[in-house]
Amino acid sequence: MLRQPSSDFPALPVDTVLTALRAAGEATRLRILALLTEAELTVKDLTAILGQSQPRISRHLKLLAEAGLIDRYPEGAWVFYRLTDMGAARRLAADVLALVDIGDPVLVRDRERLAAVKHEHADAAGRYFADNAADWDTIRALHIAEASVEAAIVKAVGERPFDSLLDLGTGTGRLLELLAPLAVRAVGIDASAPMLAVARANLDRAHVANAQVRLGDIQHLPFAKNSFDVVTVHQVLHYLDEPSRAIAEAARVLRPGGRLIVVDFAPHELEFLREKHAHRRLGLAKSAMRQWVEAAGLSLEQATDLPAGEGGKLTVTLWLARDRRLVIAGNREVA
Repeated sequence: MLRQPSSDFPALPVDTVLTALRAAGEATRLRILALLTEAELTVKDLTAILGQSQPRISRHLKLLAEAGLIDRYPEGAWVFYRLTDMGAARRLAADVLALVDIGDPVLVRDRERLAAVKHEHADAAGRYFADNAADWDTIRALHIAEASVEAAIVKAVGERPFDSLLDLGTGTGRLLELLAPLAVRAVGIDASAPMLAVARANLDRAHVANAQVRLGDIQHLPFAKNSFDVVTVHQVLHYLDEPSRAIAEAARVLRPGGRLIVVDFAPHELEFLREKHAHRRLGLAKSAMRQWVEAAGLSLEQATDLPAGEGGKLTVTLWLARDRRLVIAGNREVA
């Protein structure tokens, strides 16, 4: 007797299942699926690992994508590939791979080559960060220690696990690394491809497997409404001409009862940050933030100043807002 699918993994049409099985049922494509369980990769990465030509790898990826087993994410001139996040298709891929002996010599060699590729990525990211670290160091010296800011963010998020996290302007991926243990899945968005390379290297080094990063505009997010339980925006809004647009987009993708956490500078007069570090706004006023979050349909629950440390000149503010819609739990509504 056929087993009925769960609500988490709705049934797929027979033709869709057959297409997926045909796509997975080829040696190179099965190896690609196994590699994509370890990391998101480009055609160049897979060419180096599998020792096959770029056109052949591209053809295999096209078939896997058409079958719904993997997703593609353009990032400038590159495209990253990852196992799909779609429930039933991901379950199908996982079930196929569960039948494969991870000790198979071919797969072991693939993982060794993948490790070498990751090492190359980490070296490149380290060089980029070293070349640009002075900017971050200059600004960090002006405000409270980053560890204290992170502690405040962790406290605002709380200890209760949740399904999905979105970090806007993820930069080096530090918030993903910090909060991913609480989430089933975590996604970071940033407009800088070099910074995303740093983030990928950092997440890989920290063995964070449930987080991914994407190139994108935080004011035009590539996600549907009601996609995330928690959205974070850490030291990003002061770079924008219209922070309200990013707040509105964050609110749009929040689920009912979801939380938005914003961390940024309080108003200040350090004009050199505008001139030398591309800050568009010299801090954000509490009144402005309240107006933006309420206009976006959120309720502001917290606005906490984290004073500058000894010798510091900048105050950091943490805002916590929540989606006003009610969450349905069983037959009762929960605020």
